[in-house]
Amino acid sequence: MQLVVARVGRAHGIKGEVTVEVRTDEPELRLGPGAVLATDPASAGPLTIETGRVHSGRLLLRFEGVRDRNGAEALRNTLLIAEVDPDDKPEDPDEYYDHQLMDLDVVLEDGTEVGRITEISHLPSQDLFVVERADGTEVLIPFVEEIVVEIDLEKQRAVIDPPPGLIDDRAEIASSRDADNESAEDDENAPSGDAENTSAGDEA
Repeated sequence: MQLVVARVGRAHGIKGEVTVEVRTDEPELRLGPGAVLATDPASAGPLTIETGRVHSGRLLLRFEGVRDRNGAEALRNTLLIAEVDPDDKPEDPDEYYDHQLMDLDVVLEDGTEVGRITEISHLPSQDLFVVERADGTEVLIPFVEEIVVEIDLEKQRAVIDPPPGLIDDRAEIASSRDADNESAEDDENAPSGDAENTSAGDEA
């Protein structure tokens, strides 16, 4: 099966290197020198990785045949696609390939449905589940063991224990607005004058 493993970013320098947004947990395997990748759009590839290196926390790649900044810039936003055996599994039992996590149902520990995983976002600091709710809105769930307490591939679900505000932020915002409105009403009904200044004056 084919999986998107990276997206080409901006050109770096003048010798054909590009930054890439990594979308795989195994960049050393999928994005190593010699790897041949299909592309989207297809007209940009296939691309063979010639060199790779990390610079300021970002992966830089150079492809065979791309020798200058113009050639590198022409690849911007191109998706890099690897052929992956669907039966492959990461060596670490606590790691998963993106295709194993896609479309999993996300539920709370009590079974309450939250939504469905529609995308895995790989950020420098952590990975995020993009979860689509039944009403069409999206919520971002950090893929960390403190929050994602279980991945059950047999039952096709991810069990989460979210901190307050992570998935019920809209309720908190509404509550905050109500509190602000109540505070405003109290101010309108309160006697004129600044309470803090009055208190300070009494102390004097």
